[in-house]
Amino acid sequence: MAHDTSPPSERLTRDRIHPLGDGRAMAYHAQYMNERQRHIIAALVTNEPGVLAQVAGMFAARGFNIDSLVVGRTENPELSRMTIVVNGDDQMLDQVRKQLQRLVPVVKVVDYVDVGFVERDLLLVQVSTSTGDGKHKEAVRRSEVIELANLFRARVVDVSRDCLMIELAGTEDKIEAFVAMVEPYGIVELARTGVIAMPRGNVEQGQKRQTAKSAKQAVVEAESRPTVDPKDLPPG
Repeated sequence: MAHDTSPPSERLTRDRIHPLGDGRAMAYHAQYMNERQRHIIAALVTNEPGVLAQVAGMFAARGFNIDSLVVGRTENPELSRMTIVVNGDDQMLDQVRKQLQRLVPVVKVVDYVDVGFVERDLLLVQVSTSTGDGKHKEAVRRSEVIELANLFRARVVDVSRDCLMIELAGTEDKIEAFVAMVEPYGIVELARTGVIAMPRGNVEQGQKRQTAKSAKQAVVEAESRPTVDPKDLPPG
């Protein structure tokens, strides 16, 4: 058996970080991340004063962790669409859905758990191009920022002597990756709209496919159960 020859202080620090060992710690971390997933919920609400305050107050009172909350108009002038991003397990998602449905101004609640959807977030960011080392280095810096924007398919919407304003639309991961890339240049100001989402194709068809899949899985599980031989049953 191999012995750990590392210093006691190093072993103590390592054991404190991973008391269950690397493999078990990673397994528990993966299970935790699977249980606490990112969920997107859409709610149709009536255009009434104070609706946003009611929804925000409900979330705050129950301690739900909201990542973003966006409200916008729809094709119906009497309705608005709320897109809510929450982080939590399935039980929390079920509670959020039930609490939203209890509010009077809420007409319909849809979550995109088993439905394919498209999501977009819009970013406006001002990135510094000033170096203080002369016009040549500032021009090089500006070219580097523009090249990064082109790689992410972003657009430069405003140019000034010492900064660029860039617009980028995409998923949250894409937005955050771009922000991380331009942050070393210096972010002067940043604004994001939050996530909006829409299901791909027909939501009802997706739900029907999921229901059929669940029914088929239940049949397979029932067929795989061991059968009981009548001879093994007690008399009577």
